Amino acid sequence: MTSTDAHAAESPVLAAARRAREAAAALAPVPRAAKDAALLAIADALEARTPEITAANAEDVARAREAGTPDSMVDRLTLTAERVAAIASDVRDVAGLTDPVGEVVRGYTLPNGLDVRQVRVPLGVVGIIYEARPNVTADAAALCLKSGNAVLLRGSSSAYRSNTKLVEVLRDAVASAGLPADAVQLVPGEGRDSVKELMRARGLVDVLIPRGGASLIRTVVEESTVPVIETGTGNCHVYVDAGADLSMAVDVLLNSKAQRVSVCNSAETLLVHRDAAPAFLPLALDALAEAGVTVHGDPAVVEAARAHGGPAVVVPATDEDWETEYLSYDIAAAVVDSLDDAVAHIRRWSSGHTEAIVTGSQASARRFTRLVDSTTVAVNASTRFTDGGQFGFGAEIGISTQKLHARGPMGLPELTSTKYILTGDGHVRP
Repeated sequence: MTSTDAHAAESPVLAAARRAREAAAALAPVPRAAKDAALLAIADALEARTPEITAANAEDVARAREAGTPDSMVDRLTLTAERVAAIASDVRDVAGLTDPVGEVVRGYTLPNGLDVRQVRVPLGVVGIIYEARPNVTADAAALCLKSGNAVLLRGSSSAYRSNTKLVEVLRDAVASAGLPADAVQLVPGEGRDSVKELMRARGLVDVLIPRGGASLIRTVVEESTVPVIETGTGNCHVYVDAGADLSMAVDVLLNSKAQRVSVCNSAETLLVHRDAAPAFLPLALDALAEAGVTVHGDPAVVEAARAHGGPAVVVPATDEDWETEYLSYDIAAAVVDSLDDAVAHIRRWSSGHTEAIVTGSQASARRFTRLVDSTTVAVNASTRFTDGGQFGFGAEIGISTQKLHARGPMGLPELTSTKYILTGDGHVRP
């Protein structure tokens, strides 16, 4: 069998990966102006074809509702005209960002006169495996294109119609700008077999990035032969220190928990210093009740709620609550004896995403930020700021909770690797 025959016999997934590899090779040397033109064409196309996109999305949403999908997940799935416009705006923002490709990370001249430069280069073919949120389709494509990578998109079956239409729009726009359409592809198939093939396409796919729940991420990390950048679930904490400004603490808590509950940077656990609890808990419980949040409290919180009365819905917490990423109008809550006890609780139960402290003490803030080992530690600020757009990166590819290569919100630089360029004048090693 010739190599041509062998390629012809490949599965649709491997064939797509091979086309992506060819597109990545063509895309790597493309200058910034050409990539930016393609991104602006994508943004224009998203706006011009919004009715097609929302119509396809409405079919997915209808199917999700018929299947009894929780409201928080339906929210993640839904694309309105306003959300499509926001996606287009994010793509334009990415076009305005500095191109990382070719950036000199470090450079120097050796004593022998040999010039050494470490420069950023695209990763190559990036596979994204994600759940429910079709906005990831456009965000990932834009970031990969800007950083010179081809992307293979494998969304969930719940968003299949939405993703199919979005990728059609993206590919048409990329081709209209003179770049290879195969730089953006939807992985063929809706079943799990196509995901498994993508995870085993080592040599064709350079890296996989899973975005979704704990089960999806664990499956990709444990079963993939392709290198994985591990993103993580968001069991995020808000700790209210002794002497904290109580009004500020309520505002930070409510924004962290209830501003949007279905995202990974929403708070799932509240910890309150025992000295702050008598004054803070009644305020917090009333505010959470008004926002529609159910509190899963430890005995001290349950007792505080009983003594206070009011409209709060408080149920006893279990160990399962401390480790749960609710993605809903629920929060676990506990009273702790000290900042160090709060840190110990976070170390035991946190997913390593984002933790916040509300405090009036610089010493407490310094100790908390030194001791807490998560991708982001916020001082007197909401956990909801852990986001590529909020960090000024443009749309993000995900939030990495690992410690290799990339950690935290992943923007353009995190979608590159590096290579060394040596320039000499006939240099040979003695």
